[in-house]
Amino acid sequence: MATPNLVIIMSDEHDPRYMGVSGHAMVKTPNLDRLAARGTCFANAYTPSSICVPARAAFATGEYVHRIGYWDNAIAYDGRVRGWGHALQDAGIRVESIGKLHYRNAEDDAGFDAEHIPMHIYNGHGMVWGSIRDPLPDRRPHGHRMLGDYIGPGESNYTRYDRSVTAHAIEWLKARADASDANPWCLFIGFVAPHFPLVVPPEFFELYPLDRIGLPKLHPRTGYVRHPWVETHHAFWRHDDAFRDEEERLTAIAAYYGLCTWVDRNIGQVLNTLDEAGLAETTRVIYTSDHGDNVGARGLWGKSNLYQESVAVPMIMAGPGIDAGICATPVNLVDLFPTILHSFGLTTDGAAAVKPGASLLDLSAAPDDPERLAFSEYHAIGSPSGAFMLRKGRWKYHHYVGFPPELFDLETDPEETNDLAGDPAHAGIVAEMGALLRQICDPEVVDLQAKRDQAALVARFGGREAAMTVGAPGATPVPKEGS
Repeated sequence: MATPNLVIIMSDEHDPRYMGVSGHAMVKTPNLDRLAARGTCFANAYTPSSICVPARAAFATGEYVHRIGYWDNAIAYDGRVRGWGHALQDAGIRVESIGKLHYRNAEDDAGFDAEHIPMHIYNGHGMVWGSIRDPLPDRRPHGHRMLGDYIGPGESNYTRYDRSVTAHAIEWLKARADASDANPWCLFIGFVAPHFPLVVPPEFFELYPLDRIGLPKLHPRTGYVRHPWVETHHAFWRHDDAFRDEEERLTAIAAYYGLCTWVDRNIGQVLNTLDEAGLAETTRVIYTSDHGDNVGARGLWGKSNLYQESVAVPMIMAGPGIDAGICATPVNLVDLFPTILHSFGLTTDGAAAVKPGASLLDLSAAPDDPERLAFSEYHAIGSPSGAFMLRKGRWKYHHYVGFPPELFDLETDPEETNDLAGDPAHAGIVAEMGALLRQICDPEVVDLQAKRDQAALVARFGGREAAMTVGAPGATPVPKEGS
C-alpha cells in the first residue's frame, strides 16, 4: 500500500459521551458516526491535561506536561521541544495547519510549512492571571461570565471562525487533489466548537428542546458535596452560580449539544470534500479533541478537573489499512505523536523512542489491553495544587497534592458517583495506584516546579497585582482573517 495522506481534526472541549456513536440519546453527530463506522473508535481515550494549552503542547510533542513544562494557558508550545510536525518536515513530508492551534504565536517554528488562520494564545502571552496559584487570588480577575454574557441561539465569533476554518480546509483539499505531485501530505484542522461561548446557529439549537433536557448529575443543591480540591477550584470562578435561572442553565446544555452537532456538520463537509475530490481512498483521518467539558455535572462547567467529563476525549481513526471496530485499550493524546510518524512509515528512534506514547495503529491491531495506564495532570487556572489522574483497568485514581485522593470503580460506577478512597476495603488499591503514579512522576516535586515556573512568569509581568490584568478574560479571541 502506498503511504496514505493524513488529516488530523481536533475540536475543542468535546466530551466523547456527546456523540451518537457513544450512544447519547439526544446529541446528533451523523458525520462522526459514519467516520467511526468505517474505522476504529477508541472507547477509552484521555487528554494529558484538561485545559487547552498544556493538552495541545503534549499533543505536539508526545510528552506529558510535567516533562516539558507547558503548565497552563500562559505557557504555550513554542517549538522549543521538537514535535511531530518537525519529524515530518525532516522526512520531506508537506505538513500544514488550518484553524486553532493554541500555541504561542505564528512566528515560532511549530513544525508546519504553513499555518492558515491560526488561533494562538492571546497576544503571545495568554492568560497570565491564570498563572497566579500560590496562593490563589482572592478575587476574580474579570467581572463577566467566562461562559459568555449571552447563551443561546445565534452567531458568535467562534461559529464564524469555524465556518471560515471549514471553507479554508475545503479549498486546501481541493487544491491538493488537483496538484501534480503525488507525495503524501499531512493536514491538521483545528475547530473551536463545542468550546464556549455557548452560542450556536439557531437551526442547531432548535434540535434540542429544553423540555427534553434533564438536569446534570450530582449538583450540590441536591446534597452532593464536592471534593475539597474541586470546591477550592470552583470557588475561584463560580460558573454555575452565574446563571440567571434554571431555564438559562438548560439553555446552556442545549447550546452545548447544538455546538457538538455544529462541529459535526463542519467535519462532515471536510469528509465530503475528501470523497468528492477522490482523496478518501488515499487519506487517513483522525478525529479527537483537546479535552472534555463538565456541562453542569457536579455544578461545574468548562473543564479543568480529573473527572471523566473533563479528561475523556473522542478518538476515531479511519482510512486505508484501518479496520472497523472498537478498541477498548486506554489511549492518550500523546499516542498521536508515534501514530502520525507510523502512518508515514517513520520510526520513533532517538529522543522520540523514550516518549510515553504508542502508535494507535499498533494498539488497534493488537488484542484489547484494559490494564494499559492512562495518565493526566492539571496545574493551571484556579488549581490550589497539582492534580494527577491515573486509570488502570476498572480503577480510576485522583491524586491531589495536599488533599485527600479519590478512587472510582468505573466498571460498577462509570458516572463516578461513589468515591471509594476512604473505604478501608480499598486501601490496597489506593496504595497500588499511588505507587504506579510515582513511577511516572513525583507529584510533590512536579507541583513545586510548576508553581516556581508560574511565579517566575508572574514576576516577569510585574507581580501578582499587575499580572491580574494581563490576558484574555475568557475564551481566546479569534484571529483576523489573513493573519
